Amino acid sequence: MKGKKAKKSGFFADFKQFITKGNVLDLAVAVVIGAAFGKIVTSLVNDIISPLTNLFLKDMDLTGVKTVLRPEVLEAGEVVKPEIAIMWGNWIQTIIDFIIVALCIFIIVRVVKKAENKMNAKKLAAEAEAAAAAKAEAEAKAAEEAAKAEALKAREDEFYANVKEQTELLRKLAQK
Repeated sequence: MKGKKAKKSGFFADFKQFITKGNVLDLAVAVVIGAAFGKIVTSLVNDIISPLTNLFLKDMDLTGVKTVLRPEVLEAGEVVKPEIAIMWGNWIQTIIDFIIVALCIFIIVRVVKKAENKMNAKKLAAEAEAAAAAKAEAEAKAAEEAAKAEALKAREDEFYANVKEQTELLRKLAQK
């Protein structure tokens, strides 16, 4: 008995299958949008928030705030040993960037969730309305069927009553 060999898939076929999966495409779109969003937030921080912060810090640049642990050593105008400093300002600026990004993402997620909830509420209301209409239609149909059955029963009862009456009349005639 000969076993069938599994068809080997080539590198490019595997790559094509990988790249055309929906999740990979969604991820690629998210990365591009995320990069663009990062530029927007960076501009917001650098062009709007930092100048306002500098206004409160008396024109002191926040990114320049630092604690020098060892000053640079100069010999003949050249740096022999570079400065060693803790860059508090850059760290604070990075925290501000993070908080702004987190706030923006939170706002976007919240708006999307509210929109989804409204759409779901409308959908649920439409489904409930359709279910109520279907129930009312079913009840009306059931009532109509019950009325037809009752009318049929009444005709049957009338028919049997007539048959009984005619049978009684025939017995009376037969006895005479």
